[in-house]
Amino acid sequence: MAQPLEAFRNSFKIPELKSRIMFSFWMLVIISLGRHVPTPGVNGEALAAQIEQMSGLLSLYDMFSGGAFANAAIFALGVMPYISASIIMTLLVVVVPQLEALQKMGAEGQKKITEITRYLTIAICIVQSMAMAKFLTNMQIESPDILVFADPGIGFYLLCILSYTTGSAFIMWVGEQITENGIGNGMSLIIFASIISGMPGAMVSLLELIRNGQISVFQFGLLAIVFILVVAGTILVTTGQRRIPIQYPRQVKGRHVMGNQKSYLPLKVNQAGVIPIIFASSLLTIPTMIGGISDIPVISKIFGQWLAQGTWGNNFVFAVMIFFFSFFYTAITFNPVEMADQMKKYGGVILGVRPGKATAEYLNTVMTRITLVGSLFLVIVALLPNIMYDLMKIQDFRITMFFGGTSLLILVGVALDTVKQMEQHLIMRKYDGFSKGGRKIRSRRG
Repeated sequence: MAQPLEAFRNSFKIPELKSRIMFSFWMLVIISLGRHVPTPGVNGEALAAQIEQMSGLLSLYDMFSGGAFANAAIFALGVMPYISASIIMTLLVVVVPQLEALQKMGAEGQKKITEITRYLTIAICIVQSMAMAKFLTNMQIESPDILVFADPGIGFYLLCILSYTTGSAFIMWVGEQITENGIGNGMSLIIFASIISGMPGAMVSLLELIRNGQISVFQFGLLAIVFILVVAGTILVTTGQRRIPIQYPRQVKGRHVMGNQKSYLPLKVNQAGVIPIIFASSLLTIPTMIGGISDIPVISKIFGQWLAQGTWGNNFVFAVMIFFFSFFYTAITFNPVEMADQMKKYGGVILGVRPGKATAEYLNTVMTRITLVGSLFLVIVALLPNIMYDLMKIQDFRITMFFGGTSLLILVGVALDTVKQMEQHLIMRKYDGFSKGGRKIRSRRG
């Protein structure tokens, strides 16, 4: 325990790293304050009380928005529009030759793709803002005091579009600023902070249920065990690697002879990280939201009932999407043909495998197998809240979401990525990282 604390203290001894940490912190504080700015014409307290009685999609969406959705704050849409736009662009880059050419142009092409993603985010914001306005007007039927307007019309819809689109655009800008000037991935950290902000409420709800006898000691113990297993499993799978031994030929450099040099090619078990979970969760909110606001019976039944959060249809689609994005994202970030060509160029060979095409096929086979294991783990963890909610009959769905499943997986994954970036800064400045077994910590002056 002393090692991580010492490493964290040393992080503030490095001016650049300290500046990045504080920048990320204050940006997240601004986002947190924005979650409490209400949309004009909406009674946030009445809406929150109504949503608190519901579960499923609304609870999940509210978790990703950090409570802004339940209060109808200007940040109600959160990062979901940007994530949806990123998913669409990721898919389009593969199938549209022009976008693929932009991606191969390097930094300049990536800048263009990012610009297109921003415009697409705004378009999605406008559509989702209209859906949010429709949702609020429908909620007014059940609870008339939710809206200040007695008869909301086109003006209310325009007000919602302006408020929610501006809020999401600001979140998108803050996320990009954190990625560039702060520490960690901006969007992932915003989701991380959103989930963390809801944990105190889940803890209070858990204590209330225990006090009232609605949760037994056995159920609480089971929740604690699942919590520990998910955290430990996530760390193991996230950091797990399949090391493939590579043999390099003898090289002569001046008077030095380097012969039979061995190295390892590390293949990550979970190459995609938490991306498949975030992508799948983001996309699943769209059909359920459509089902909730649509007046067409067929669409309402398919999207609003069959694909509702917690149903077998929703769980099946969720699992399929996680599998798809795990393999899809891995295929984008891991190119076995290019890796085999690089090894052949420098004379590296995998023992028992021919260089070139055979090496590429071998790497592809190994990566497919370990990705299957990683994606299976993601599916099991992602479906845990629904399984626990059905088996344990816990009244508050937020408890199962926070103590096992998507939220916990995202928290651990983002924390590991952020700590890894901090560790790189520490090692570069002659400090030890967060892991044990390193050299004695000393400053550059020591």
